Amino acid sequence: MRGKQTYDQLAKRHGRNKRWVQRQLECVNVSGQRVEPGDVVVVMDTTYFRRTFGVMVWRCPHRRKNLLWRFIPYETVEEYIRGIEELEEHGWNVIAIVCDGRRGLFQAFPVPVQMCHFHQAQIVTRYVTRKPKLQAGMDIQALMRLLPHTDEASVTYWLEQWYVQWGDFIAEKTVDAFTKKWHYTHKRLRSAYHSVRRNLPFLFAFERYPDRRIPNTTNSLDGTFTHVKDKVRLHRGLKLHRKQKLISELLKDD
Repeated sequence: MRGKQTYDQLAKRHGRNKRWVQRQLECVNVSGQRVEPGDVVVVMDTTYFRRTFGVMVWRCPHRRKNLLWRFIPYETVEEYIRGIEELEEHGWNVIAIVCDGRRGLFQAFPVPVQMCHFHQAQIVTRYVTRKPKLQAGMDIQALMRLLPHTDEASVTYWLEQWYVQWGDFIAEKTVDAFTKKWHYTHKRLRSAYHSVRRNLPFLFAFERYPDRRIPNTTNSLDGTFTHVKDKVRLHRGLKLHRKQKLISELLKDD
């Protein structure tokens, strides 16, 4: 089917006007595909369409199916929990979860939770930038590049060695000459280290439960989000409810 399937293109193909096309689309009800429930590893994440709304999605990477999605104003732990509970109510046996590491998610579920390696690397980059000027920043960035290609024991060892070398450095304090209050001199570098240290127990769930085939990233969903946004971008100017209907149709078929 050629073209971008805009209102004008659809109207021309059917020999009608644009308003007729809009009315037909209004009548369309999007229903999710029926997928037989069973054991499932759930990858879950949220993407945003500008500042208008977000869509939270729960996906099975092995079946390559989106099982559930909701339109939300912002991302919360409670919404993720409700989604998992809804899947279980429909017969799914959730055996593991892969997520972006939002605080509170790791402790919210009784099953293994894997933090996405890509999101952990992003957190470190946010603190030390892509091209750190300090050697300590360069070293922790190098460890993040190694993360997807090694094991838990190695990352734990190298993180400990990083702290042996740079622990005193990130503990340095600066005192304000006027207020006499102090702050950590290398606060952002310190935050990058503590982020990795705090999340380390959840970075290798896939290694501890090999029989569950847990992905170590949310890449399955990232590809879906890219696909959906590319399609929605072709139809600029859609009203909110029509845009959400289009997104639902795309998520149903992806």
